[in-house]
Amino acid sequence: MMRAAVLSVTERRTVRRLVTETRMGRAVAGRFVAGDRLSDAVVVTRGLNDAGMAVSMDHLGEHVTSVDEAERATGAYVDCLHAIEDERLDANISVKLTQLGMGLDDDVAAKNLERLAVAAQEAGTTVTVDMEESEHTSTTIDIYEATQREHGNLGIAVQSYLRRTAADLDRIVPLGGHIRLCKGAYAEPEELAHQDPDDVDASFDRLAALLMSSPRVVPAIATHDDDRIEPVIAAGAARAEPWEFQMLYGVRRDRQVELVRAGHSMRIYVPYGEAWYPYLTRRLAERPANLTFFARALVGR
Repeated sequence: MMRAAVLSVTERRTVRRLVTETRMGRAVAGRFVAGDRLSDAVVVTRGLNDAGMAVSMDHLGEHVTSVDEAERATGAYVDCLHAIEDERLDANISVKLTQLGMGLDDDVAAKNLERLAVAAQEAGTTVTVDMEESEHTSTTIDIYEATQREHGNLGIAVQSYLRRTAADLDRIVPLGGHIRLCKGAYAEPEELAHQDPDDVDASFDRLAALLMSSPRVVPAIATHDDDRIEPVIAAGAARAEPWEFQMLYGVRRDRQVELVRAGHSMRIYVPYGEAWYPYLTRRLAERPANLTFFARALVGR
């Protein structure tokens, strides 16, 4: 209910203007977004690398309306991969398939993802396919599976609040790669997604335990919730294969440092680009602490 309410408010034109067209709004957004340009993201990534953290770089955007727009987005990601290679960054990329053309022309999206998989191989890194609204879940997994079977250097995100995710993992885990487990940040109906936070947490814990017991994949446990973190640390002590935590840029920065100092692998999700407003609104919707921080900053408190 909180997620749906926040997303409803942030979709209002006056709220969007307040955030995107005022200096204060953009300044506060900088807490969660590296900047408008690739060069901004490179600077942030290098700083995080220096602090012992890997990065997943995300050129923001989704739901393109033309094939040309999808091609431009793909080109921007290729540029990002070149920067990762040239700057010797410890980073991969995260992509939304609707940004590559899914929903407009799924064949175009598949070809664009394959292009990124090839470019990532040349750069010595990987591609994570983000999960979007539930209407795209099946197509996302179809495209991911075909590309992963061909190239083997991809990973995918799954969402614990979707009721279907456990069954999806039966299909995804045998493909190998890395699997990012997050709670989910879109407003979904009750028949498709858990609505009670306790149910979402319970699902997260079950799925995390499954991934941590699966030697064929690299679990990427994406949470800022200490109650979710501690069981994973316990499971990690008995795991011989690699795994990592993932957290969002600008969220619980002290906790990120603590986990790295304790010897845990950490990857920070670093978004950049001009299309940052939808990303920001989902970050506000999924965690009340983010909303409080943002509101106080807007009023100068």
